Amino acid sequence: MDNHLTIFTGGTAFIGNGQTISNATVVVEGHNIVKVSNGNYEVPRDASIVAFDGHTILPGFIDCHTHICLDGDNDPFGHSRTDPFVQRVLQASKYSQQTLKAGITTIRDMGGVDDIDLGLRNAINKCLIVGPRILASRKLICITGGHGWVIGREADGVDEIRKAVREQVKHGADVIKFMATGGVLTPGSDPRASQMSLQELEAGVIEAHKFGKRTAAHAKGSQGILNALRAGIDSIEHGTMLTEECVAIMKERGVSLNLTLSAMYGIEFRGRQGGMAQELVDKAIATKSLRQQSIEMAKQAGILITMGTDAGTPFNLHGENLRELELMVEVGFTPMEALKAGTGSSALALGLDKSIGSIGEGKLADLIIVEGDPTSDITKISRPGAVKLVMKNGMIFHDELS
Repeated sequence: MDNHLTIFTGGTAFIGNGQTISNATVVVEGHNIVKVSNGNYEVPRDASIVAFDGHTILPGFIDCHTHICLDGDNDPFGHSRTDPFVQRVLQASKYSQQTLKAGITTIRDMGGVDDIDLGLRNAINKCLIVGPRILASRKLICITGGHGWVIGREADGVDEIRKAVREQVKHGADVIKFMATGGVLTPGSDPRASQMSLQELEAGVIEAHKFGKRTAAHAKGSQGILNALRAGIDSIEHGTMLTEECVAIMKERGVSLNLTLSAMYGIEFRGRQGGMAQELVDKAIATKSLRQQSIEMAKQAGILITMGTDAGTPFNLHGENLRELELMVEVGFTPMEALKAGTGSSALALGLDKSIGSIGEGKLADLIIVEGDPTSDITKISRPGAVKLVMKNGMIFHDELS
């Protein structure tokens, strides 16, 4: 890619750290942002101009919890085993395109199938297909018969857990995911119950960190969350039943919390009519009040909260990722807090804040534009079709403004 200049000018910029700039100018050269200013900018003759008056430019969003290999139907785990391999590869490629078009320029994929997540990541990096930047976990690691076993790497005891981590690293995983508790989508699994022991989690986290890999734990029940935190986990996924002790450890160690509100929303409101097993719908509904208590506790404590959707789970479709922001506002976040969670906070949690998550000089040019002001009305970004332009790495992939 050459060093062609693209200049965005005229509207409001949400920087990604909770601040905005009115009448903003953002200059992109090649892959990077080279200038951010308020007011006029002397435009070189050969530069491309994108006027966005009446719009807001924001950093590309980061979804810290997706399943790009799952189809969002009423039984995505089942389909991952029965649908032909080539069909699933093509579907995942389509989901990647939909995700990027929706304004998500980076995803952390939290449980792949048949190495499709790794293949997509590599193909996108080589510009063979269009999609967001992918951090892939490859196989999630669970106990035998534990939550997610259908798509996971089953392992029992500290030696097997270490081996499972090494396998994911060997095959190219960027992050390691552990299933600390039961969950909603596995029949017979209790979300409140711990599954991996503290010793197993500790062995797995130490091994992952030895290879320089960050770690995440699916953790809903209180004891499972606590086990993951005591083991040194880097992020808690879901965190449905936090306690004061959990929150204190998270605050002290800088552990992030990924709420994934979209996952339970889809099941609660579409599960019954969508043909899901009643047991699974009941489990989702039963934890709703506990989720709200945990959210309020985490917010009050100042925990680093990120944006994650669990996209690919039932009725939680790829390309609808930014609905998560609207759900966050519904449970008590301000629009500005929700936007920050999906940009600067998520980048920080993934260790990518030096390059993405905010609009600043030297950062990668991951930018999106929406009509109106999402800092006061989150639906300006959360509703389908809201995103009018998407740039990733300095390349425009979707444009309704020009």
